[in-house]
Amino acid sequence: MCAGFVDCVAAPSYGFVAASGVVDVGQVDLAKETRVPHLFSPYTLKGVTLRNRIAMSPMTMYNSVDGRMDDYHVMYLGARAAGGFGLVFPEQVAITADGRTTTSCAGIWDDSQIESHSRVTAMIKRMGGVPAIQLGHTGRKGSEIPPHIQTNAQGTWKALPPDHPDGWLCVAPSAIPYGGDHTFEVHALTLEEIKALHRSYADAARRAAEAGYQWVQLHFAHGYLASSFFSPLANHRTDEYGGSLRNRARFLLDAMDAVREVWPEDLPLTMRLGADDMHPDGIALDESIEAIGWMKEHGLDLADVSLGVNTDDMVGEAPWGIPGLFVERAARVGREIGIPVSCSWNLGNPAVADSAIREGKIDIAMLGRPALTNPHWPLYAARELGHEDPFSMLPADWGWWLRHLVGDEDSIGLPPARRAGDSAH
Repeated sequence: MCAGFVDCVAAPSYGFVAASGVVDVGQVDLAKETRVPHLFSPYTLKGVTLRNRIAMSPMTMYNSVDGRMDDYHVMYLGARAAGGFGLVFPEQVAITADGRTTTSCAGIWDDSQIESHSRVTAMIKRMGGVPAIQLGHTGRKGSEIPPHIQTNAQGTWKALPPDHPDGWLCVAPSAIPYGGDHTFEVHALTLEEIKALHRSYADAARRAAEAGYQWVQLHFAHGYLASSFFSPLANHRTDEYGGSLRNRARFLLDAMDAVREVWPEDLPLTMRLGADDMHPDGIALDESIEAIGWMKEHGLDLADVSLGVNTDDMVGEAPWGIPGLFVERAARVGREIGIPVSCSWNLGNPAVADSAIREGKIDIAMLGRPALTNPHWPLYAARELGHEDPFSMLPADWGWWLRHLVGDEDSIGLPPARRAGDSAH
């Protein structure tokens, strides 16, 4: 293995064709070995192989009608697959109509929605990516107006009352509103309603498989319904779904069991967990690690480690500015449970993401806002990290044209190629 790189093989002989002759891509010495940063090594989980370790994390786009995907999503998600992302998620896709955040959010609660999702998965596959779906229910953080249309006085998400034409009565483990702008009454779910929701998880997973998704992630984080069952900040139940850690994890485990029954065995079943509420009365990482161990016993293939966000009153200043904010938490989960892990939050610096993969702390780097900023982020990262052939991130025809630029290499639309010895930053 080359220091800092993987898959060291002989280098191909191509580069920019400029007026003055051939300028090699990235100023690579073609007599030396190919350099492939760890971020770009393939990754196999179950029967699915990703071309690299880069995933587009779910980001809500508020562009669905009746839960359906359309040309917007085909364009938006297909562009990220064409840009080199190995795994491509749309957004949290609701398992029921009232599981959406807004009426403009995507869903897969009805068979009539399958075809629209199929168009998206077909384009992602055509562009070389693996289509993934995040299934969830927003719970007591639903009934909102899209934030780019209107926000509350604090400039954040604005909740709508249940009697608003675009609002509804939110559900939760206990009749405790989220707080902040979410002060309207919420409905505490009955046992029968909980069972119905688990059937909805299974039905949504069946539809997702039929639509062509090859990877499923259950959304158990960010203060949404499953996350609120898991956290004592939101769950004050006294039945089998409340109280002890095992009981508070039961909603999550039952949802996983329901999905496992219908989801193809050769496709990954993963979840995103709100592993830390950053609040003295909330979920702590030690408890989350124990719960993830139970999930592994129930068929979990990979754990994505994230934040709880089960209250708008986190104690202290949230450390949002730390590079790789959740990498160490995810690494601990991987070590102690023996399960593949991923995370997001502040991995947009290629050196940070590559280091986390190279050091074995995470298996996949999840990028949300960086994927919105730059649909060709993998190409950018490849150049920054000194990849021998950054244009291999793109469709083959694009790559050919970009390797054979006739003219000034700096006019290609990328920063100048790094010279040997330059910093990766």
